[in-house]
Amino acid sequence: MKRTILFLISLCVSLLSFSQEAEIDTLNRKASIAYDAQGNLVSFKPETPPLYQKAGAPKAYYSYYWEFGDGHFSTQKEPQHTYQKKGDYAIRLWATNYYDNGKTPTTRPNSVSVKSTPDDAEDTAFMTEDIQLRKNRDPIPEEEIVVVMSYKNPKQYVTEGKLYLFYNEKKHKADNFKTEDIRNYHGEKITDEMPAYAAKNDFSSEHTWMASNRKKIQDLRIYQQDTTEKKDLQLTLMDAKEKYKNHQTIEFGNLQPNEERNIFFTLRTTQEMLKDTSAIISVRSIYVPDDNYDNHKVKDLEMEIVNSHDPNKMSSNATVMNYRLVRLKTFKFKVQFQNNGDGPASTVQLKTDIPEMFDISTLKIIDQYPECTSCPKEKKVNYSCIDTTRADQQAIFTFKNIYLPGSQQKNVTDIDSTKGFVKYSIKLKESFHKQKTTSKTAIIFDKNEPIITNTATTRFLPGISIGAKAGMILSPDLDNHNSYFIGATISPFKSYRGYFQAELMLTAESFDEFKDYEKTEREGAGTNASSLFLYEEENDIKNFGIHLVPASYRYNINNFLAVGAGLELKMNLTQKVKNSTTAEHYLYYEGEDILFRDESKDISETSESKNQFTDFQAGVFAGFNIGGARIGPSVGARYVYYYNTPDDHIQLYALWKF
Repeated sequence: MKRTILFLISLCVSLLSFSQEAEIDTLNRKASIAYDAQGNLVSFKPETPPLYQKAGAPKAYYSYYWEFGDGHFSTQKEPQHTYQKKGDYAIRLWATNYYDNGKTPTTRPNSVSVKSTPDDAEDTAFMTEDIQLRKNRDPIPEEEIVVVMSYKNPKQYVTEGKLYLFYNEKKHKADNFKTEDIRNYHGEKITDEMPAYAAKNDFSSEHTWMASNRKKIQDLRIYQQDTTEKKDLQLTLMDAKEKYKNHQTIEFGNLQPNEERNIFFTLRTTQEMLKDTSAIISVRSIYVPDDNYDNHKVKDLEMEIVNSHDPNKMSSNATVMNYRLVRLKTFKFKVQFQNNGDGPASTVQLKTDIPEMFDISTLKIIDQYPECTSCPKEKKVNYSCIDTTRADQQAIFTFKNIYLPGSQQKNVTDIDSTKGFVKYSIKLKESFHKQKTTSKTAIIFDKNEPIITNTATTRFLPGISIGAKAGMILSPDLDNHNSYFIGATISPFKSYRGYFQAELMLTAESFDEFKDYEKTEREGAGTNASSLFLYEEENDIKNFGIHLVPASYRYNINNFLAVGAGLELKMNLTQKVKNSTTAEHYLYYEGEDILFRDESKDISETSESKNQFTDFQAGVFAGFNIGGARIGPSVGARYVYYYNTPDDHIQLYALWKF
């Protein structure tokens, strides 16, 4: 019995220890590099921590990105690499987890020593364009990503030139990336300075921008990019500096004809990126293959800010918009998917929400994979095509008769071949409100259950709206009261429903104060006579002051009616008081009820006084506007209750918000 109890206690402790280790492992996981060197041929193998399957998701898996320390890389799980020179090489591995609840594992570099190489070793050409950008994964806040810049000499002679990498788009307030490391292997000079550029000749008419045939692809998917050869380099650089905050300049030399090189940038994403999850961001490269000419090419690499590395996702460049400037713009959305089955999919359907603010009739597909033509209307076909149908607030994209391998399918080694995407553009409706929208996509592979993507969010920058305000103030408790004001308001531009507003008003005010009172004085000792003075006092008051609304909450019921409430403060900057005092004199004797009028002792006085910074008051108000509630002209009324007398004020005003 005692042994049984001890065994149960030991088992519970072991299970608790394992669960704690597992919990720790999901928070801070590490992968390591194993290799086997046979001369100059080295075989690599990753050693990764276990995956923690995300409930309801397809089977969890890893993708891999290797750097071999000599300027080459691979995305195979267990790659082999042939080194061309003897030496010690730093090997790097980035393993990315999909459909997994744990954090992305980190890996420390490992070193491999190569002691022999064959005399006839040659690089394998892989580039299909002269300049290419790749990434090893989409960015998650506070995580490393690698951007690979590959360039190739398209000329038939040895060249020296420049490369530029621009990042951190200015449209995002916070930086997206911080540069942690740059790895180059051919003596390139890398700075963050923008040198003055003056080519010896304006433009070369030699069209030798050639690309070699692709022999073997082990790299990342290269998304379709602009391949246009450009001529005005200064204009291109100015445009890039207008769009991006940061850049790197790379100067290279001795680039042989058709030679291919890679430069590796390790970028760490910032925590501030989290608020832009599902946004499409970009980095831009500019390639000048020959310093003697202005010929250059531009490549933009788009990526999506994500909160997990799931391949089925939706993203957009409409996450942050300026409401004043969006009406004529075209926005882009992208839906990505991956077949995680053990067999190929022949039909993939994407049911995508279209927020009400967008005009679904303007939707156009601008890119897709697998690449195929549009399906004909009302005709059954037996070839690959993509069908697009539009329903109420939904677009349905259907890939028909395709072959999309499954990631669990036998003999499938290229994970990228199991992925696809649809990228479409869309415009806003002529009339829409400034409000946040959300959308998702249901992805259906053949007849399987739908997979629901993340939520793509669109939101507007607050913007600033300045309003001009003028009106009058009524105070029933004051005599002969006249008060007028002019001022300004500041608030978010054309808010849809609720928003905060601040106001500052200058006021000119005049009113009268009347006061009646009496005073008595003894005429002298030894007499029972007294003097009675009946006073009438009038103050003519003129104030110049300010009214401040530090914050009020407004709510637009519709385009024409808004209500609001808030706190109002006021103070006189200057006050001018003109005083007129008169008094009638009467004489009376004690014990007698008779007053004797004595005009010789009547009083008549006038005086003026000036004061500054007087009569500070605080109050609360509520009111409404009728007219252009969101923008433009309107009229309104406001009741203000001040805590000091006079308590009641009514403001009537006209307002024009710009």
